[in-house]
Amino acid sequence: MNSTVPKANRLFVLCCIALTVTSMTFAIRAGILGQLGSSYGLSDEQLGWVNAMAFLGFPIATMIGGVLYNSMGAKKLIALAFICHLLGLILTITAEGFLGLLISTFLIGFANGSVEAGCNPLIAESYPDNKTTMLNRFHVWFPGGIFIGALISSAMTQADMGWQLQVGAILVPTVIYGFMILKSQFPQFDRSSHSTLDNLKSLLSPLYLFLVLCMTLTATVELGTQQWIERILGASGASPMLILAMMTGIMAVGRFFAGALVHRINPTGILLASAVCSFVGIYLMSQAEGSMVYVSAILFALGVMYFWPTMLGCVAEYQPKTGALGLSMIGGIGMFAVSMWNPVIGRWIDNARQDAQAQNLGADMTELVAGQTVLSNLSIFPIMLIVAFTCLFFYIRRSKLATSLTPIEDKINQK
Repeated sequence: MNSTVPKANRLFVLCCIALTVTSMTFAIRAGILGQLGSSYGLSDEQLGWVNAMAFLGFPIATMIGGVLYNSMGAKKLIALAFICHLLGLILTITAEGFLGLLISTFLIGFANGSVEAGCNPLIAESYPDNKTTMLNRFHVWFPGGIFIGALISSAMTQADMGWQLQVGAILVPTVIYGFMILKSQFPQFDRSSHSTLDNLKSLLSPLYLFLVLCMTLTATVELGTQQWIERILGASGASPMLILAMMTGIMAVGRFFAGALVHRINPTGILLASAVCSFVGIYLMSQAEGSMVYVSAILFALGVMYFWPTMLGCVAEYQPKTGALGLSMIGGIGMFAVSMWNPVIGRWIDNARQDAQAQNLGADMTELVAGQTVLSNLSIFPIMLIVAFTCLFFYIRRSKLATSLTPIEDKINQK
């Protein structure tokens, strides 16, 4: 017993570093979009397709990895993540054009999804008597890594360091967790009780399909806005990467202490309150300039803070028969939706910029108006969520599903 705990702890540290790499790719890519556009002469719609490849690779890896985990094991999945991270980052730095960026970004997205597919069950099985605490601590490093990446990107941009060096900075933790894979001994778990076949029928449940539809909206509100933060708020008078660091810092702290809140409030109530708060935050950001952008960003962060983990929690509590496959599918579909909306958001920016230029506005004012227009468009998503979660709140309240909140604790901080 004494020997297995230190091994599990070493693997836990490995997983946290791998997840930090995952989230750093989100943050630094958001910070260098403008530089990529200038370097390669890309439109915002083309940059949207580059972003889309990361969000497309993620769900493909998550869903494939979720199905193959029992046969492949965690070590092979995490090793695959390392190889794809290494190749994706190097190919990004050496890319010669649009096609090269698409391929390299897809590899990074696939690596990110492989980290999720390999680490989540590994941690749950390594700490059978302490799953909730350890999964919570693990998933703090998604917003935590974005916080780190945002600060690095902001500092390197201010120092006039090229975007290649910013991407290269991610190689440091990548090499570290790759080295740890070689030096770590992974445990062997009993696979006889694990099967995905029994979960398939439950995926067709109307409630599950409704939650999947909502997940496409919550994921886009959270990750779609964050990924375009530099382009949307670049002319607002505030530092976009500092705003991203502040938002993700708030999210990390909030998710770390989420368990006590879920005990007191029905998860559907949390989702409804989050939708309202995220709408207010986005709306205020679409109107604010200067220091008020930070205030509105805080409200937005409080709104999206619990979206992803609580959506997973609702599946775990209200649709338990979908099992691990249900959680993998809803997370993967959420990321896939973000990949599809990224080019649309880029097109919104291009069109809004053209409309502003037609009004003979100055360069800074043109970018400001374009960003505010896109935020106004994005505010439609939380409005739809307010309606959807109001219906869900009353449905759960009146149904037999509104039972103990204990199962949700195992999934509340899954992102």
